[in-house]
Amino acid sequence: MSQPAPLAGTPTGAATQPAPRAHRGTIMLEQAPVLSHAHLEAEQHVLRLQAPRCASQATPGSFVHLRCAEDLPMRRPLSIMRADSAAGWIELLYKVVGPGTRALARLQPQQTLSVLGPIGHGFVPHPQRARVLAIGGGVGIPPMIFLAELLRTRTDAAWKPLVLMGSEIAFPFRARPSTLMIPGVPEGVIAGMPLLEEWGVPSRLATLSGFAGCFDGYVTELARAWLAAQPPAALAETEIFACGPTPMLAATARLAREFCVPCQVALEEFMVCAVGGCAGCAVAVQTPAGPAMKRVCVDGPVFEANTIFPAEPAG
Repeated sequence: MSQPAPLAGTPTGAATQPAPRAHRGTIMLEQAPVLSHAHLEAEQHVLRLQAPRCASQATPGSFVHLRCAEDLPMRRPLSIMRADSAAGWIELLYKVVGPGTRALARLQPQQTLSVLGPIGHGFVPHPQRARVLAIGGGVGIPPMIFLAELLRTRTDAAWKPLVLMGSEIAFPFRARPSTLMIPGVPEGVIAGMPLLEEWGVPSRLATLSGFAGCFDGYVTELARAWLAAQPPAALAETEIFACGPTPMLAATARLAREFCVPCQVALEEFMVCAVGGCAGCAVAVQTPAGPAMKRVCVDGPVFEANTIFPAEPAG
């Protein structure tokens, strides 16, 4: 199939996002008290912080830069999973992978930590593509939950989000059989996320670890099965949003080209300053003027998939 045409108002080959904003005017520095800290399987944690200035500006795909401990000067970037601007809190899902996140896991309610955020351009859903396929892998799951929560409150289109999540360790929630049917999902794939179920947003899970009710394979294979079952009219209304490991994002970009569907991806990169000064998170991006280096922290983290994972030359 041919490559999807850019959406109206989007320059050819450019990221599907608004014009660059004055990002430093929307990044807040706060001392945020810990409201709650849930400790889950496989050293995964959900941290809720009172950060009203950050919560007021956060969008799906944006992230925060945290000072995890006084003796660790380097901050750690974490995607925002939920934000409540009225109550003034943000919620983060993270997994312990090193000294920073291990220190973070020791935080107790009422302790405070330094939060810099929200940072970066987030996802931009388009009303003409109201069938949203959100794909999250591992610690790339949080932005998909945030996106689903946003879409359930928007009234500018008849939004129909579907969230597919993949993990090779225990999911950061207790999966349960879904009561929301999804045409095109393979038979027997019934496990979903309870929170999304409560919101009326269908979800399905994929794993190679044999968890009950989950698709046996990669989450991109589950996405392909669903896309292949959709009629052309439904695909014409579909847009893909993804966050997760680089191989998963590359596979998602190939899926989007195969089914002629636009796709936005959120990149995960190591970074030092997170405000565009050090360029340590720069990645190669295809632009109308040719290849260029863009900073994930302020030019992203969300990019149009084909600009990061272009089609391989024929032959």
